[in-house]
Amino acid sequence: MDKKVIREKQNMTYLSWAKIRNSSGTAGSFLKSFSDFEDIKTYYKLSNYDAYRGIIGHECVNEIIVDRLLSILGIEHLEYRLIHADVQVDDIIIDTYLCESKDFKAKGESKIALDAFYQAERLGGEKPLDFCIRMGWERYIYEMLVVDFLILNRDRHGANIEVLRNSKNKTLRLAPLFDHGLALLFQCQESGSFEKVHVMEDKPIQCFVGSKSAKENLSLIPKGKEPKMHALKESDRAILFADLGGIISVELADKIWEMIWKRWNYYEAFCNQR
Repeated sequence: MDKKVIREKQNMTYLSWAKIRNSSGTAGSFLKSFSDFEDIKTYYKLSNYDAYRGIIGHECVNEIIVDRLLSILGIEHLEYRLIHADVQVDDIIIDTYLCESKDFKAKGESKIALDAFYQAERLGGEKPLDFCIRMGWERYIYEMLVVDFLILNRDRHGANIEVLRNSKNKTLRLAPLFDHGLALLFQCQESGSFEKVHVMEDKPIQCFVGSKSAKENLSLIPKGKEPKMHALKESDRAILFADLGGIISVELADKIWEMIWKRWNYYEAFCNQR
């Protein structure tokens, strides 16, 4: 994908937005759209939207930060672009930043949510994690559990993991990791509300293949099968937050980095002490 952050404002009022109810426990909803120009499907989404207050979240910025983090770690994922744009919602023009991503399906592939595929194909009494291991997706799942711990992803439900099938070629794979907006400090919508956040706090999460604890889910990874990733370095902070000045505050960026860095060090210690 081209440049990750487009700061020059674009006119994207032509997009039509469908409302997806917010299940995160905060007020508002998530709006999604797509375009299908020259048979290239492109998807767009907005941060948390409230009909009275407008765009109140920064989930789209989270997507870019996590996109960059996964590139550093060497983990396959869906790439995003952050675009400054005018959009029209409920007949109101809103100046905001939205996320853009390309269709991750290859030609001839169809997609199905992992939870639906699991229900159709599982053996009697087989748990989701065991099912994924039997299907040959063990490495993917372990990488996902580590990522979701590092960013405290709250929303890895069974539809946020997708199975891609090509019936003609008889291929089956999991889609690249995607949808990381409800992570990091997404719940902090007001300036300064993140100051008292304890970045190592193990808040309840949704995880289709694991438990409600991101920290406990690390223990689902057998000793010796920890994902082989590139090490995160303190200098990588500049990469994560490049071109985001003025889009999020310095204070919020500081807190997000504190979360990622402390959790990375915890994970390294976890691996070394096993």
